Amino acid sequence: MKLVGILVLISVLHATHSAINSLVKLVNNGYEDIIIAIHPKIPENKKIIESIKKMVTDASSYMLKTTENRVYIRSAKIIIPNTWSSDSTYSRPKTESFDKADIIIADPFIYGDFPYTLQYGGCGERGKYIHLTPNFILNDDVLELYGPRGRVFVHEWAHLRWGVFDEYNEDIPFYISRQGKVEATRCPLKLRGQNKVLTLLGSRYDTVDCKIDPKTGVFEDECAFYPEVEQDVHESVMYGQALEPVHAFCKENSHNKEAPNQQNRLCNRKSTWEVIMNSPDMKTSAPLANTNIPDPTFSLLQSQDRVVTLVLDVSGSMSGSDRIGRLYQASEVYIMQIVESGSHVGIVTFSNVAAVQSPLVKIVDTFQREKLKQLLPKVANGGTNICAGVRRGFEVNKGYDGSTYGTEIVLLTDGEDTGIRSCHEEVRTSGAIIHTIALGDKADPGLEQLANITGGLILSVTDKVDANGLIDSFSRIISGNGDTIQQSVQIESTATTIPPNQCLTGKVTIDNTVGNDTFFLVTWTSAIPGIVLRDPKWKEYKDGQFVSDATSKSARLTIPGTAEKGDWQYSLCNTPSGEQVLGFIVNSRAANPNVAPIIAEAYMNADTARFPSQVIVYATVTQGLSPVLGAKVIAYIEAQDGTMITLPLLDNGAGADIIKNDGIYSRYFTSYKGNGRYNLKVRVESQEKESKATGPKSGALYLPGVIKNGTLFANPPKPKPTIEDLNLGNFSRTASGGAFIVSGVPSGPLPDVFKPSKITDLSAVFESSLVVLTWTATGDDADEGNATRYDLRMSLSSELVDNFENGTAINISSLTPSPSGSTEVFRFTLRDITIKNGTVLYFVLVAIDKVNQTSDPSNLARAAFFLPAPESGNSVNSILGTGNTLILTLVMTIITFYL
Repeated sequence: MKLVGILVLISVLHATHSAINSLVKLVNNGYEDIIIAIHPKIPENKKIIESIKKMVTDASSYMLKTTENRVYIRSAKIIIPNTWSSDSTYSRPKTESFDKADIIIADPFIYGDFPYTLQYGGCGERGKYIHLTPNFILNDDVLELYGPRGRVFVHEWAHLRWGVFDEYNEDIPFYISRQGKVEATRCPLKLRGQNKVLTLLGSRYDTVDCKIDPKTGVFEDECAFYPEVEQDVHESVMYGQALEPVHAFCKENSHNKEAPNQQNRLCNRKSTWEVIMNSPDMKTSAPLANTNIPDPTFSLLQSQDRVVTLVLDVSGSMSGSDRIGRLYQASEVYIMQIVESGSHVGIVTFSNVAAVQSPLVKIVDTFQREKLKQLLPKVANGGTNICAGVRRGFEVNKGYDGSTYGTEIVLLTDGEDTGIRSCHEEVRTSGAIIHTIALGDKADPGLEQLANITGGLILSVTDKVDANGLIDSFSRIISGNGDTIQQSVQIESTATTIPPNQCLTGKVTIDNTVGNDTFFLVTWTSAIPGIVLRDPKWKEYKDGQFVSDATSKSARLTIPGTAEKGDWQYSLCNTPSGEQVLGFIVNSRAANPNVAPIIAEAYMNADTARFPSQVIVYATVTQGLSPVLGAKVIAYIEAQDGTMITLPLLDNGAGADIIKNDGIYSRYFTSYKGNGRYNLKVRVESQEKESKATGPKSGALYLPGVIKNGTLFANPPKPKPTIEDLNLGNFSRTASGGAFIVSGVPSGPLPDVFKPSKITDLSAVFESSLVVLTWTATGDDADEGNATRYDLRMSLSSELVDNFENGTAINISSLTPSPSGSTEVFRFTLRDITIKNGTVLYFVLVAIDKVNQTSDPSNLARAAFFLPAPESGNSVNSILGTGNTLILTLVMTIITFYL
C-alpha cells in the first residue's frame, strides 16, 4: 500500500518558517509566545479557553520538573476564531495565525481524542504542530486514558520542540529480550507491570493472562501491559506521562536500548534525555537556582476578516519576457478565483514611485472581483522602489480598521533595489505579513528578508512560460485561518509547448471532496487554441462557451453550482502556424461544508542552502487533519536557469523519510544546477482507488489501565479506525512549495560529495536455519540512484551499532544494490552455528557508493530464535520456561566462514 504525504528538506540546515513556522522564543529559561489556535469550525465555548489556560499552567510546572529546573512556560497566545463573539478583552493578531500555531484545537477525523504531534524531521528536529481535540480539552473522562492535560502537553512538547520520539510502540508492543524474556516495549525496563488480555464477559470487562503466540514468540495481539502505580520509578515522560510517579525522561543509564521503538530506531538508541540535552534550548538554559516560577500569562487574540493588498511591480524591466502580461494573467486568476469570499482586497502598483489603484474592496460576489480586475496594470515603465510599494500597501491595509496588524501584502517584483533595507524596521513593527514573489533572475536578493521578517511565503518564478509558475505561486497564497472549506484547491496545473496542428490532451478528476466554484482555465502565448472539454456525462464545452480575455491570454469556464464528479476530458489544439505554449489549470472548492477537501501542501525545511548541504523536500496530502494514503507524489524543482528536476517522493520509512506509512512523503534533493533561487512544485495523483485516510503516528500513550494496590483497573480498549471504510477514490492535486536559495555550487561537473543515506528499516527474522534480512535500498547520493555495495555485520551484542567494525562480517557480495526505494531481501544460512532456543542475533548494515563513501550504520536489527514454552504468562516468564537457563553457542568457524 502506498501513502500520500508531505515534502521536506532536511539536513544540517536551519529550520525555517517554510515548514517549521513557530514564533516561540526561549528567553531566560522561559518559553514565550507559544501560539494555541482554535479551529474556526469549533462552536463557541469559552470553557475551552479556561481549560487551555489551566493545561498550560499545569504543564509549565511539570515541564520545569521534568527538565530538572531548566525550562518552563512564561507566556502563550490563544487565537480565537472570528466565528466566535467579539470581546473587548480580545486583541487583534499580528503575524500570528492558525497555520503558524504550535498547538491547534480542532475536531478529530479518525482517531478520536488521540493527542499527537506532526513530526517531519529526524531525531532532534522540530515538529510542525500539536493537535488536541475540544473533547480532550473539556472532557475529564479522557484523563483516565492519557493522564492529566499538563503532562500530556509536556509529552507532546518534547516531540514538537526537542524532536524526541515515543518509547512505546503500538505496532510492536512486545519483544524478546536478549535474556529470552518477553518484555513490553517501554522505558525504563524496570517499570513494573502485568501483561493481560482484556475480555468482555457479559456486560463487564475482565482480564486474563496473556498467551504466547506460537508464530511470533511474543504475546498475542490482544495483550496489553498494565503498569503498576506504586513504584519508585520516575521515568519516562515519553512512555507513561499518565503515571503519577513519572516526572523525568529516560536517561543514558536507564534507557532501554533494546526496545523496538521509534526513539531507538531514529535516534541511534540514544535516550530521550540525551537528545533533549543536545537541543539548542537546553544548551542555552542552565538550571534555575530559584524554582519559584510565575504562572504563564495569556493573550487572547481574535482573528479578523482577511485583508490583502497586491503590491505589483510595473517598472520598465517588467515589459521584458512578457512579465507584465503574466503579472496581469496571474493576478487576474487570483482576484477572480483564488482569494476567498469575504476578503478585503486592494491593489498598489510601483515603479520609482507607488500608486494606489484600488482601496480595499470586500469580495461579496463576482461584481467586486470584476471591478478589481479592471484595475490591474497592463503597462510597465520607470525604476524600482520596493519600499515605496510596501509603504503604500500598508496605507491601503489601514483602510480596514486603521491598523496593519494581521493584514497581508502580496509583493511581486522582478527588479533590484539597493534601498530595500530602508523599510525593514517599518516592516518589522507593522504586524503585517508580506508574501514575496521574485520574478525572473534579477529580482532583488534581499526580497526574501521581507517575508522572513513577517512570516510570509517565499515564492519565486522563472521566465519559463511552460511551467505556470506565476499562477501556481498566486494559488499558494490562501488564507491562514485553517478553514479549508473556503480555500481554493488547485486540482491541475500543466503547460506544454505545442507544435502547430497538435493538441494538449488529458483528463482531470473532480473527486468527491471538491466541486463548488470550479473553473477551468486555458492559457496561451500566441492565439486562443481550439478548446473541447467533456464532463463525465460527455457534455461538451467548447471555446465559444469559455470567457476569453485577450489581455491575460486566457479563457475561463466557471461551472455553476457543484461540478459533475468524475473524469473531465480536455483537448487544446494549436491552430496557428507556429508552436506556442498552452496551459490548463483547474481549481475548485469544497463540495460539502461538512466534509474537508483533500489538500496537497509542499514544504521545505530551509529557505537557504550552501553546497554541499543535503536538502530535503516534504509534501503532505491530507483530508482535514488526517494523512491520506495511496497516491503518487512527484516533486518538480525548477532551478533559476529554468532547468526542471523531477523527484519522486516516498513514504517508505527510508532515506529522508523517517516513518513508513505516516502520510509524510520526503526525499533528499542533491541535483544542484547552479546557484540562485529554486522553485518547488508538487503533483499528487491517485488513480488506483487505493487512497485512504489514516491517523497520525507520534502521540501520547493510550493507557490500557493501571494496577493500584494489586488491583487492575482497566480502561476501555482503544477504538480502532476502520481504514477500509474511508476509501477516497481517484483524485489529483498540484501545489506550489515556495522557493529556496542555493549558494556555493562550484562551476563545472559537481564533485561526488554525497554519501548514501542511512538505512533505517533493517529487519531480521529466523526462517528455520535461514536468517532473512529486509530493508529499503538507499542511493548513491543520499537516497538517489544506486549504492555500489553493502557491508553487513553480525554480533551477539546489541552494542554492534556502536562498534560496527568489530562485528562479524557476512558475505553479501552476491547482492547487487537495487535502485533507491526498492525493497531488498537477503537470505543466508547459519552454518557452523548451534542455534539454541532463545538465540538473539544482531545485525547492522552500511551502504557504500562508487567512490567508497559509506553511509552511517543502519538501525540495529534483531533476530530471535524461539520454541514456544508449554506454559506462558507475564513478562517474568522466559520463553524458555521459568527457571531455564539461556544457552547461546557459536562455533568459532563462523568468523572465518563469513569473512
